[in-house]
Amino acid sequence: MTVEELSLGVPKPIIDALPESDGTAAQDMQKAVEGLETRLNRAILNAESEADAAEYVVDAIERLEDHYEKYDEFVPELRAWGQSPIYAIAWRNLQGDLILQLQEYDWLKPHIDRERNLRMVEDGIRFGKR
Repeated sequence: MTVEELSLGVPKPIIDALPESDGTAAQDMQKAVEGLETRLNRAILNAESEADAAEYVVDAIERLEDHYEKYDEFVPELRAWGQSPIYAIAWRNLQGDLILQLQEYDWLKPHIDRERNLRMVEDGIRFGKR
């Protein structure tokens, strides 16, 4: 199995959109991305096949999608309370960008699609049995 190690990052436009001058939010984002990258690369390295590696990546993509939705829900709530949603927007956008970054790896693309389709079928069968 020959797989390319993943390299993820925080896009400059997201960091540039942050109002904070001391960079704490940007550092938090970079640490979170580094942690995700480390965990995924460790799982991929220990996987027995590309398909097994893709399972870990799809798990991460699904978590990122959940986080994206949660941050997106915060935006109108923060506005309703008269607070700036800029951090929620930045974290939401980071989740979406990380999903795109993961989907850019050529060796992963077919496996991700296959795994996601498999999960949809399994969920559909489970839902159909009830």
